[in-house]
Amino acid sequence: MDIVILSGKGGTGKTTVSTNLSQVMDYAYIDCDVEEPNGYIFLKPDHTNTHEVCLLNPEFTDACTFCGKCVEACEYNAIVSMLDRMMLFEDLCHGCGACKLACPVDAIREIERPIGLVKTSDDFGMGLLNLKEPMGGPIISKLKSITKDYKNRILDAPPGVSCSVVKACEDADFAVLVTEPTQFGLHDLRKAVDLVRTLKIPFGVVINRYDGPSFMDEYLLDDKIECLGRIPFSKEAAVMYSEGKMLIEDEKLHGTFLEIARAVQRRLS
Repeated sequence: MDIVILSGKGGTGKTTVSTNLSQVMDYAYIDCDVEEPNGYIFLKPDHTNTHEVCLLNPEFTDACTFCGKCVEACEYNAIVSMLDRMMLFEDLCHGCGACKLACPVDAIREIERPIGLVKTSDDFGMGLLNLKEPMGGPIISKLKSITKDYKNRILDAPPGVSCSVVKACEDADFAVLVTEPTQFGLHDLRKAVDLVRTLKIPFGVVINRYDGPSFMDEYLLDDKIECLGRIPFSKEAAVMYSEGKMLIEDEKLHGTFLEIARAVQRRLS
């Protein structure tokens, strides 16, 4: 069973919900926010296995006739013919292999280019994208593949609604959308709602830093979206977070996350 936790914007408390919910529900925690993973700060996994993630980039051999077939085949404009040589823009290459298939003289060989790491341990996994690399999707795919045998997983998706978020959401059984009661939070929550509805993933919403009824409650009611829980705005929670502690260490907040877990399990059943 896979539950993906996402939000339309950063800073809503997505990782806070993901890490605490994984402990309450006894699910494996998988950090798919490969550009800035931080779940390990709170869960503190003891041991990790490291796997390198590579893309296959084309390398042009002396057999190349500069016919340009590979240029035509590349959907990402990553290859340019310079008359007497071929130039590859690595940052644009998706490693799809179309250029190699299109080459009529088999003048392309594929070489591995490291783009990041995947680290795993018991009930924990995280991806880490190398600096200056633009695409986190391949690392998320590798991370999900390596941890596919975990019985149940909480997938902590990247913020926003980018391609990497879609990759994290693929094949999820349920989505928890985390938001905050601000106009920015509502604006970006709408984007996240559109995404999971397009992907046909059943979902509910958790309101973080809740300080009383507001326009956020009205939106959920009007759009017939279930609110799975409300995490109260409190200085104590902020202090615990800043110290790298789990919010469920607080008795009241532990009860809040138990209620959210029960709501999610009710939807899953």
